[in-house]
Amino acid sequence: MENTHLIIVEKRLVARFMDMFIKFGLILALASFCFTVFSPFLNMMLWAIILAVTLYPLHQRFCAYMGGRQGWASTLLVVLGILLIVAPTVMMVSSLGESISGLLSKMGNENLVIPPPSDNIATLPLIGGKLYALWLKISLDLPGFLSTYRTQFVDIAKQILSFLASMGGGLLGFVVSFVVAGIIMAWGAAGAVSTRRIAIRITDESKGTALTKLCTSTIRAVAMGVIGVALIQALLAGVIMVLAGIPAVGIFFILALILGIAQIPVVLVTAPAIAIMWSMGDHGLGMNILYTVLLLIAGMADNILKPILLGRGVDAPMPVVLLGALGGMAASGILGMFIGATLLSIGYRIFMAWVNDGLASASGNSDGQ
Repeated sequence: MENTHLIIVEKRLVARFMDMFIKFGLILALASFCFTVFSPFLNMMLWAIILAVTLYPLHQRFCAYMGGRQGWASTLLVVLGILLIVAPTVMMVSSLGESISGLLSKMGNENLVIPPPSDNIATLPLIGGKLYALWLKISLDLPGFLSTYRTQFVDIAKQILSFLASMGGGLLGFVVSFVVAGIIMAWGAAGAVSTRRIAIRITDESKGTALTKLCTSTIRAVAMGVIGVALIQALLAGVIMVLAGIPAVGIFFILALILGIAQIPVVLVTAPAIAIMWSMGDHGLGMNILYTVLLLIAGMADNILKPILLGRGVDAPMPVVLLGALGGMAASGILGMFIGATLLSIGYRIFMAWVNDGLASASGNSDGQ
C-alpha cells in the first residue's frame, strides 16, 4: 500500500515537473522571439526613453505655457532638439567620416608627402628615438612603408569602414529617437504609472517606488550633468572650428566629447586646434585672436554649463561613466556612447543600493541580537 502511494506521488511530481517545464519552455521561446523582433530597435528605444526621462520636466514647462497641450509641447521640444542638438551632431559626425575617408584615400595616393620629424621628437624620454626613426622612415619612403604593412593597413581600413557604417545607422537612430521620445513624453503620466507598476511587480511596493526614483535620478544626472554638458561643449567647440576653417573637425569633436564625458578639460582638444589655425594663416590677426578666445571659452564652458544643467554631482564614479561611454561606442557607434554611459551608471547605482541594503539589514539584525 505504501509503495503504491509513493508511485502515485512520484507520477504526480513528474507530471507537475513536465507541465512546468513545458510552460517555461513556451515562455522562453516567446521571450526569445519577441527579443529577436525588437532587437533592431533596442538602442533607438533605449535612447528615446533616456531622452524622454531627461527632458520630461522641460516638457512639462512647455506644456504649462501651452495650456496643457501635451502633444504640441512634445512637437515643439522635438523640433528644437533636432535643430539645436541633432543637426549639429549629425554634421560633426559626418565630418568625422569625411575626414577618415579622405585620410584613407590620401594614404593610397602616391603623391602624398609626409614632412620629416622635428629634432625635438628625438629628445622625448623613452619613446623619442624610436618615434623619430619611424617618422623619418615614413617621410622618406611612404610607399615602401605602406607596402611592408599592407595587410595590417587593410585590416585597419576594414574596421574603420565598418565603424563608419555603424555610425551612419547610429545617426539615423539618433534622429528617430528624438521623435520617439516626443511621443513618449506626450503620454508621460501614463508611462510613469506603468513603469512604477512594473517595478513594484518585480520587487515590492516600497522597493519598486525606490527603484523607479533611483533610475530616474540617475538617468537625469548622467544625461544632463555628464553627457549633456559634454555634448553641448563639444558641439560649441566644433561649430567654432567649422567657422574658423580648421580641418578634420569631426575628429576634434569626438575627442572633445570623450574628454568631456571623462571630466577632463576640453582645452586639451581646443589648444591643438588653435595651434593648427594659427599655423594655417588663413585669417587675419584680428579674426585669429577672436577664434582663439572663442575656442578657449568653449574649452572651459563646462564650468558654466554644469551649475546650470545640474545642481549636484553624479553619484556614479566617472570611471564607470567613461567605461560605459567607450564600451557603448565600441559596440554601437555614436549612439551607443550615450546609452552605455547611462545604463552602466544605472547598473552601478542599483548594485550599490542592493549592497547597502544588505549591509543595513545585517547591521539591524546584529543590533537586534
